[in-house]
Amino acid sequence: MRRFLFVGVHALTASLVLAGEPGEAPRERTAEPVIGGCDGCELAFKSMPGQPETHSRIVPEGEEGQPLLIDGVVRTAEGKPVSGVIIYAHQTNSRGIYPGLGRHGNLRGWARSDSEGRYSFRTIRPGAYPRRAIPQHVHLQVIEPGRAVYYIDDIVFEDDPLLTPAQRAGLENRGGNGIVNPRREGDGVWRVTRDIVLGANVPGYERLSPRAR
Repeated sequence: MRRFLFVGVHALTASLVLAGEPGEAPRERTAEPVIGGCDGCELAFKSMPGQPETHSRIVPEGEEGQPLLIDGVVRTAEGKPVSGVIIYAHQTNSRGIYPGLGRHGNLRGWARSDSEGRYSFRTIRPGAYPRRAIPQHVHLQVIEPGRAVYYIDDIVFEDDPLLTPAQRAGLENRGGNGIVNPRREGDGVWRVTRDIVLGANVPGYERLSPRAR
C-alpha cells in the first residue's frame, strides 16, 4: 500500500530550526538526506525535540478518542536491535482531520529506540478521512541519525472494514509489515505492535554507507 499522502520523488538535504530542551534557544540542524521518494519527509525535523524519549506521545493527554498504545522494536535486516533511531509519527484526530496549522497538523510525535531497539507512542485510534474510502492510519517516518530519512508503511488496522483486498494488494512493506492486530484489554486501551526493519524495500537504501558497528 502506497503511503496515503505520498507525492513525487526526490532526495534533498534540508537545514531546519529545531526546538531544544525547555528554556533553551532553538538550534539549527542539517537534516539527513531524504531517500525513497518521500515528499515532505523533511517536515519530520520541524519542532523535533533535542532528545526524543523512548516512550512518547502523539496526542496530548485528554485528546478525544479511543486510547491507543503503539509499541515495537527497530531492527536491521539481519534482526539486530538498533538504538538511537528516531521514529516520527503523525495522524488525524478521531474525526479524521489533521487539526492545527501545517501540512502534518499538530498531532505529531517522536520516539527514540532504546538499547534493545524498543519504542512506543501513546495516542488515540485515528479517524478515517471523511467521505473517502481510505483506512484509518498513522503515518511513520524513520530518521537514522547520520544516514537517511524515509517513510515506511503506515500503521493500518486489521479490523478496519476499509482495509480491503485491493488496499492490501498495494502494500509496499516498507520498513516491514504495517498491518497491525489491535487488541483491547480491560483498561479500555487499544494496543498494537509495529516492528520496524530498517531500510526494508526503501529505494536507495542499499546505496548508503554501511552502518557503523
